[in-house]
Amino acid sequence: MKFLDLAKVYIRSGAGGNGAVSFRREKFIEYGGPDGGDGGRGGSVIVEAVDGLNTLIDFRYQQHFFAQNGKSGMGNQRSGANGEDILLRVPAGTEILDEDQETVIADLSTLGDRVVLAKGGNGGFGNLHFKSSTNQAPRHANPGQAGIERTIWLRLKLIADAGLLGLPNAGKSTFLSATSNARPKIADYPFTTLHPNLGVVGIDGVEFVVADIPGLIEGAHEGRGLGDLFLGHVERCAVLLHLVDGTSTSFLDDYQTIIDELEAYGGDLAAKPRITVLNKIDALDDEEKEFYKTELERVSGGTVLLMSSVSRDGLDTVLRALRAQIDDDRIRLKKSQEVEEPWQP
Repeated sequence: MKFLDLAKVYIRSGAGGNGAVSFRREKFIEYGGPDGGDGGRGGSVIVEAVDGLNTLIDFRYQQHFFAQNGKSGMGNQRSGANGEDILLRVPAGTEILDEDQETVIADLSTLGDRVVLAKGGNGGFGNLHFKSSTNQAPRHANPGQAGIERTIWLRLKLIADAGLLGLPNAGKSTFLSATSNARPKIADYPFTTLHPNLGVVGIDGVEFVVADIPGLIEGAHEGRGLGDLFLGHVERCAVLLHLVDGTSTSFLDDYQTIIDELEAYGGDLAAKPRITVLNKIDALDDEEKEFYKTELERVSGGTVLLMSSVSRDGLDTVLRALRAQIDDDRIRLKKSQEVEEPWQP
């Protein structure tokens, strides 16, 4: 299945049905009076986050979604039927943006979240509604309200616990394939990964989800390479795993390039907890490992872990460090969601 994380959709809610103008005409009843019914309500356009989806590919083949119009009222005090709502099913983590692609209408980050994007128009009143003591034979009715038509954008941000960062060929896909059942494409040329990949990683009996996104290069925030289009997929992560290629002759510049791109991207991404790892140490001797580690710690100002996804050296240490950060984030989230019970005597 092809991965699609951005889709343009045209929606329209149903128009309300018109009210009816009708009079009761029945044998032996001299004063029948008005009996026109009201029009039915138009259907609404609803978006819901459901389980079992991880891409917006369904919206590539259908972009127009129109809810059903309400039926018009009829004589004999019969109201028109309501139009059926239309439901758009999206993966959890989908943001709904206005046509300008900047205004966030809703963020469906949890399964079961739903939002009404376009409410159906109300049905018009029939002439029975306007009957009064001073107007016993009204000859007018209301038309139904028009539906709402708008253009929206659906943008998917994957729900993952940890996100992988690094230049192209830093070893992100190899790390994901070595620690999970995911099988991303791996090759020795840049930009092998063209679409984000998810993998379920386990350590010490605990599982968490890791997201691998295409590599960044200098100037990605300006659209170079694949750009920063996929950085949104790691915005929801609890921790970022920054992989630095230990075989690169400019590993310090490589590290700083990613940091600069995170800061240029904006938001809270640069402030997220980050674990820096010197990767591909199987190609280094002991002296080079120590030198590269010391230099990288000096630049980053924190602890640097050593790892090789191919030989699996240091792999468990990195996974345990990720798990510790994820557990801390889950504890903080749980505390923030706890609501104090009201005091009772």
